[in-house]
Amino acid sequence: MATRMQPAERRSAIVAAAIEVMLRKGMAATTVRDVAEQMGTSSGLIHHYFASMDDLLAAAFDEAASGDLEATRLALAAEDDPVARLRVFFGTYARAEQDWAFQLWLDAWAEAGRRPRVQATSRRLNVAWQRLLEDLIEQGVASGVMSCPEPGPAAWRILSLLDGLALQAVAHRADIDREAVIAWSAANAERELGLAAGTLVPYQRSGR
Repeated sequence: MATRMQPAERRSAIVAAAIEVMLRKGMAATTVRDVAEQMGTSSGLIHHYFASMDDLLAAAFDEAASGDLEATRLALAAEDDPVARLRVFFGTYARAEQDWAFQLWLDAWAEAGRRPRVQATSRRLNVAWQRLLEDLIEQGVASGVMSCPEPGPAAWRILSLLDGLALQAVAHRADIDREAVIAWSAANAERELGLAAGTLVPYQRSGR
């Protein structure tokens, strides 16, 4: 006889199903019925665990997007040198290297104005990326290898260019490839932080 799922397991399964639907149909088009069909269950079960579609979409987006942030943090933990850590940051910035990841972010940003929970989640994660980069810059300044009077604003500018170029590459299918997104953004960061051109040659993940 099949083992009955515990509430936490059931909730996780609903979130996983929502992510699958979001990746296939987009966040705005995802409905409770879609998620229930993905799981082979009833809409009533979904409503039992999530009070609104906003809550479910926010939870699904949080689950999908948080993993990329943690992966970058883990990769950074393997480096001590501030420049090497910044190089790793560019090489593991998932929003700029994976179409599906950036498409989720595009969906979240588009839905943020209509869905308060999605807005709060996307803002929290966006700020987390900015603060991670700000910390890297502050470490570089403290060690004397970078020059930046305002690490916080600089981090926002660097991220904004990264995301803007990724948007062109993913949403508009412009004639900009992944290598250009990272290379142009890294070159901009070098100018922002007083680093020699070519210093931030992107780190490559093993197996890529």
